[in-house]
Amino acid sequence: TQTLNTNQIDALYKLNPQVARIVGDKAYDADGNEVDYDLQAVTAQAEADAQAVVDAKQSALNKLMALGLTEEEALSLGVK
Repeated sequence: TQTLNTNQIDALYKLNPQVARIVGDKAYDADGNEVDYDLQAVTAQAEADAQAVVDAKQSALNKLMALGLTEEEALSLGVK
């Protein structure tokens, strides 16, 4: 068995709300029954969620720079 990474775990919970716990790459509901899931869909969701974070940070940086801050000043505020 392989272990899912943190982003995949978050995506698995997001896509399969019946999942109560994950052990390695196995997902289980609250009653302990194994839940089948699509690893490809989970991975795609994890990648989309990670990209959304990057996009949000870039948007925030762009907005701060549009207000007149330099990139260095904006970054010093913890935008990236």
